[in-house]
Amino acid sequence: MTEAATAAPNAVREKLALALDVDDLVVALRLARDLSPWFGTAKVGLELYTAVGPDAVTSLTELGYDVFLDLKLLDIPTTVGRAARVVGALGARYLTLHSFGGSAMLRAGVHGLAEGAANAGLAEPTALGVTVLTSDGDAPADILPKRVRTAVEAGCGGIVCAARDVHDARQYAPRLRIVVPGIRLAGAPKHDQANVATPREAIDAGADLLVIGRSVTAADDPSAVAAAIAEEIG
Repeated sequence: MTEAATAAPNAVREKLALALDVDDLVVALRLARDLSPWFGTAKVGLELYTAVGPDAVTSLTELGYDVFLDLKLLDIPTTVGRAARVVGALGARYLTLHSFGGSAMLRAGVHGLAEGAANAGLAEPTALGVTVLTSDGDAPADILPKRVRTAVEAGCGGIVCAARDVHDARQYAPRLRIVVPGIRLAGAPKHDQANVATPREAIDAGADLLVIGRSVTAADDPSAVAAAIAEEIG
């Protein structure tokens, strides 16, 4: 096997986020080490964060990953702002806030995240406004533009949306970073996702960062699937 086949170029790795949806840090770190040739970002969701807390962020950062902390914060502005400040000090590059919470809540999260990072002497991270969950196949058509505009007004640096919504989201937020979950190769199981796309479809739609979880981590040969995904968008 050639060197080119055993690792993706950095330009490709920067577009791929590995969703570590497990509840065991040892398992998460093993997956992260094994799949680092193809992924530059590691996503820590509620499952792993609930199990081990901030250690998930610091451990993955030490492995060289950008950490995407997917907590979808949704609460009163004061609570979200304070929680985001804690996250900012941990060194996560991304934090999700649910746009359903409105502009005041999102703005508090954006400011808290930036303040936490600044106080810790870290680079400013990116707050991502979650628009519509990829498991929600029945969301009304008017929800997306409302939530994208809310994220823009609140100062979010990016949004999370399904691949099918990327083109429309770009019309309302041309400069925001767009993160797309629900990515899997053609023919792979959808699991509990209603809105899925192949890596190529998402990139062609204009996505900046693709989030890939079970289609890789639950595969018989995770490295082979990761390599196939990287090749598809390379």
